[in-house]
Amino acid sequence: GDKGKTGLFGGLRVSKSSPRIHAYGTVDELNSVLGVVLAEQTIPKMIREHLEIVQRALFIVGADLATPITSNAKIQRIEKQHITEIEGWINAVEPTLPLLQRFILPSGSRAGSLLHLARTVCRRAERFCVELTENEETNTDVNIYLNRLSDYLFLAARLVNREEKVEETQV
Repeated sequence: GDKGKTGLFGGLRVSKSSPRIHAYGTVDELNSVLGVVLAEQTIPKMIREHLEIVQRALFIVGADLATPITSNAKIQRIEKQHITEIEGWINAVEPTLPLLQRFILPSGSRAGSLLHLARTVCRRAERFCVELTENEETNTDVNIYLNRLSDYLFLAARLVNREEKVEETQV
């Protein structure tokens, strides 16, 4: 690794500046941000349980991204069921929140603000995954998973702010 290369699952070596490394490195960063979110004592039990599931799934995402589709390495990959799970959470949370008529600032309580930060890191990971998909064959369910996850993190931030009685700032 000292010469700017790193190994993928299956043995292929690539530059540490490759889109694949940016993608799974940002997923790792997202997982760490979620760890900071979970250190907040005010996170509601349901959101906490969801985020713990997400953290485990992000390890699957990372392994998926670190393993080219053409590799013979046997790993678990993100599947439709992971996406469906998040969509269920979105469908449960969204109707409980006030309808947005305008944009809101990514702010609020400490926990809510950290969830907004996690959302933006998730969006960056998604952008890197899209770039990777444009250049190599990948598991496109990863892109969909990250897209849905960022939507969920937005709703979770709003829910946490509401629970902590912090008003959203519209722009």
